Amino acid sequence: MKWEDRRRSSNVRRGPSMNRGGFGGGGSRGPVFLPMGRGRGGLGGIIFFFILMALMRGLFGIGSNLGEEQTRNEPDQYQQQTQIEPRTNSQSNGRERLEDFLSVVLADTEDVWNAKFEEMNATYTEPTMVPFTGSTRSACGVAQSNMGPFYCPLDESIYIDADFYNQLVNQFGAEGDFALAYVLAHEVGHHVQNQLGILEQTNKLRQTLSTKEYNKYSVAQELQADYFGGLFAYYVQEKGYLEPGDIDEAMNAAAAIGDDKIQEMSGRNVNVDTFTHGSSAQRKEAFDLGYQNHDIEHSMVFFDRIQ
Repeated sequence: MKWEDRRRSSNVRRGPSMNRGGFGGGGSRGPVFLPMGRGRGGLGGIIFFFILMALMRGLFGIGSNLGEEQTRNEPDQYQQQTQIEPRTNSQSNGRERLEDFLSVVLADTEDVWNAKFEEMNATYTEPTMVPFTGSTRSACGVAQSNMGPFYCPLDESIYIDADFYNQLVNQFGAEGDFALAYVLAHEVGHHVQNQLGILEQTNKLRQTLSTKEYNKYSVAQELQADYFGGLFAYYVQEKGYLEPGDIDEAMNAAAAIGDDKIQEMSGRNVNVDTFTHGSSAQRKEAFDLGYQNHDIEHSMVFFDRIQ
């Protein structure tokens, strides 16, 4: 991806490293994870969302089912010492370069989503990205590297340890800078869902459904975020920022973190009823649909498919 001489986002706040803490979690609204919200943002909240859904049902035949927010509540107290290994200069430079790259990707997502919301006569509130090392605090509780990147709707921030890229490469075999760009675009997709009021609605469904039924909405929500990642890829391609192989890198990353792939890697039997993010094939399809359609309307197909 062509990125070195382009705009960096100003919405980056480094998370202070934390070896020990004693603070509460984020309440009932937990973070939205990559495997391993209160909506505002000028859309007129949920009222506008229902209007949008009504328009889509009438014009595009999109179903009215809403997704379910994938959340995880962290313990209220973080008691144990987090050990952070000393870093060499080359490691520090590599991390700085990855974070610099992510700030460019975040700037690109801002351009894409500001334009998409403007098409709806709405205002997009840009999220904050919080790079951190080891662990830090978020409004949803403790952020730790082993949790993977996540979006916290309570502070509208994306928490990411740039070393996750090494996990993508070494554990999942997903190489290339656009693999990491896809991960960030996916988390920004959760912020878009928050802006549209989807996270608010799915959080309510969580309270009434069985785990098996809830998982279906969780998968639909995650696939919609993958779709938004593909939408993002289309627009940066149109800007001439992508290089040969970048789309393949994103598709490989999407496939690498499918629920079936992760269950197989952990030595478990594949159980569709326990999926929370979607299979490798579903995640690749969702990204590709976003790339091909590059609109918000068609992203509701994943909820429409729920039986």
